[in-house]
Amino acid sequence: MIKIISLLLLLIPATSLFLFNKIQEDDLPQSIKRGASVYEANCASCHMPEGEGVPSVFPPLAKTEYVKNAKRAVGIILAGQEGEISVNGTTYNTAMAGIPQLTDQEVADVLNFVRNSWGNKYPIIKAAQVKTERK
Repeated sequence: MIKIISLLLLLIPATSLFLFNKIQEDDLPQSIKRGASVYEANCASCHMPEGEGVPSVFPPLAKTEYVKNAKRAVGIILAGQEGEISVNGTTYNTAMAGIPQLTDQEVADVLNFVRNSWGNKYPIIKAAQVKTERK
């Protein structure tokens, strides 16, 4: 009986970890779906509906490693960006206002949408990461 209980005590954490990881994987498609709406309402007018941007004015979000750095991406959404940047070999110098009124979840969702659309494929950003960066 003690062996069975010991075995169960070992299996519970392993099973919980598996389920937690599975839930996180399943969160990405839902986050992307929610993020599409946030993108449409807040980003598409400048970065265009397909993330292609406007040449020499607004940088593309499609097919770019510029959105790979999660910390930088969160910072740009929250505080905006000023100064020259280079995206896919082109220099841009148009200021972007931050959107600090978005919730942590909305910021995570829109970044998950951008970072996993139009040829991009990057790991999930969670609302907790955004909360940490917001401080």
